[in-house]
Amino acid sequence: MNRHVYLHNTELKKAFSTWLNAIVDAGVEFPLPGEYVSVLESLGRVTAEDIFARVSSPPYVSSAMDGIAVRSDMTAKASESNPVRLKIGEDAIFVDTGDPIPQGFDAVIMIEDVNEAGADFLEVIKPAHPWENVRPIGEDIVESEMVLPVFHEIRPFDVGALLNAGCSQIRVVRKPVVSIIPTGTELVEDPTGAGEGKAVESNSHVVSSMVASSGGIPVRLGLVPDDLYAIEECFLKALESSDMVVMNGGTSAGREDFTARVISAHGKVVVHGVGMKPGKPLVLGVCGRVPVVGLPGFPLANFRAAEEFVVPLVRRFLGLEQVRSRKVEVFLARKVFSSIGFEEFVQVKVGRVGGRLVALPMKRGSGVLMSLVRADGVLRIPSEVEGYEKGKKVNIEIYGTDSDIEGNILVVGSHDVSLDILGSFLHRKYPRLKLASAHVGSIAGIMALKEREANVAGVHLIDPETGEYNIPYVRRYLENEDFAIFRFACRTQGLIVKKGNPKKITSVEDLARSDVIFVNRQRGSGTRILCDLLIRNRGMEPSLVRGYENEVPTHTMVAATVARGYADAGLGILAAAHALGCDFIPLAEERFDLVLLRDFAKTEGFLAVIDVLKSPDFKKRVESLGGYDLSEAGEPVILE
Repeated sequence: MNRHVYLHNTELKKAFSTWLNAIVDAGVEFPLPGEYVSVLESLGRVTAEDIFARVSSPPYVSSAMDGIAVRSDMTAKASESNPVRLKIGEDAIFVDTGDPIPQGFDAVIMIEDVNEAGADFLEVIKPAHPWENVRPIGEDIVESEMVLPVFHEIRPFDVGALLNAGCSQIRVVRKPVVSIIPTGTELVEDPTGAGEGKAVESNSHVVSSMVASSGGIPVRLGLVPDDLYAIEECFLKALESSDMVVMNGGTSAGREDFTARVISAHGKVVVHGVGMKPGKPLVLGVCGRVPVVGLPGFPLANFRAAEEFVVPLVRRFLGLEQVRSRKVEVFLARKVFSSIGFEEFVQVKVGRVGGRLVALPMKRGSGVLMSLVRADGVLRIPSEVEGYEKGKKVNIEIYGTDSDIEGNILVVGSHDVSLDILGSFLHRKYPRLKLASAHVGSIAGIMALKEREANVAGVHLIDPETGEYNIPYVRRYLENEDFAIFRFACRTQGLIVKKGNPKKITSVEDLARSDVIFVNRQRGSGTRILCDLLIRNRGMEPSLVRGYENEVPTHTMVAATVARGYADAGLGILAAAHALGCDFIPLAEERFDLVLLRDFAKTEGFLAVIDVLKSPDFKKRVESLGGYDLSEAGEPVILE
């Protein structure tokens, strides 16, 4: 079977415009036709025509206050020293807010400015001006006035305005129906079915949510295996009832990538391959009068391609422009590389450090969906730019609001599962604050502090000469800085081995055995330094350890690698071993501390962190993971 290989990297904007022109040439009209809906069910819909008021609001002259309706000229001389007496029912009539004003009356005096003067009379001590506290007819809306323009997304208060204007039904743009076809023999619907060679199908659910939140109607079809005829059958059925068809997966050049072939067999492939990362293996086509999108299978690439092509077309079907994300100016905390010829998208965490907004680039890769979950925004690198240097001032598109960013506390350094728990407790007690952590290793965390690229560094660095934790390194790298160190936890490090310890590993010396495969932590991490020290102290050479150069960035990834049988042992913390169902051989007790510059120690945000660290509930939760002692959590380290 011949492979269908895409040959082009069409520039991102050109790819969309080329595809859109082909769609229009095929006879697809934008926006879609209108349909009538009840105003009560119109929230989020898009008006298909200008909407005009059928009645005025208010439809009669009404009182804006609780009080008495009066003839203003009768009160002109009223004062505290010369109150004016009015007869109830003739000169003054009681009214409540919203009541009609009787004919011949032109003002309302608040009830607070009225005194009783016997059974039949009232006294007023202030003059009333004509039309004071009175709502004239049409004060809000006048009959025949435009209430909403065409192609307007209806908001909650628009519903109220339409009802006040006498509208019960309005004409809105029909929602586009978008059929989504998930493909992949290796995929399963039920998360419990995931395992060796099987992964959960989630992309189509993400795309469905994106279509729904953009105003369309997603129709997710059943999971289809990588079989040309099965995919073709599902695709033809989707064409019959859809305004757009999205095919998930099968867009590259593998033996079972059938998306481009199916589209070309029943229509036209307009673009195959777009100059964007992630998202390059994208297919854009037209079949009859139905636009078709083939999205790449990796989660982040799938999302990004849908964001750039599916969402804009859904909005165009509704007569809407693409939503423009808010941009903020930030300083890059790390150098970012990029490939010429590709528009690249880099997820970032953002926080305020030393008075400026700092963006920390996150892990890249088409399959890393959690980078979206944890990100505050995205950096777009133009196709003609070969990356940005560290410290470069750039604009990013933020996903939330400025206030979300301002509440971030950037914690950069060593990985620890309890940092996520700390972040959860912090946000629960102080909703404005969030912990944004990045796992780059202890030394890199200290350097981030030095460069004013983080608020806090998590460190656990043992000095090979003295055996002391953290202080020697902090003094060395922050020698000219006014820093502070706070206790977080003492934790147990050791060898993580598979459940039942099938290789009978009992010591560091066993790592040199030819039948043992090791998984390591990255250089600069505290665990890597401890690992090097343990091996050196036993007179071993790292070259004797199989897999010593296989590095992962977190304790949990070490445990997962061992649990799945890709390694026999790795150095990590007890909590990670417990979390992944592994056995554990304890080797050392270490200190995990928080390092920061002293000016940040006085901020409201860090004082909140200390408050949470010292709370009994937080300590109990972390210690329940195993291998933690938080008895000194939140206490400052006294430096001699």
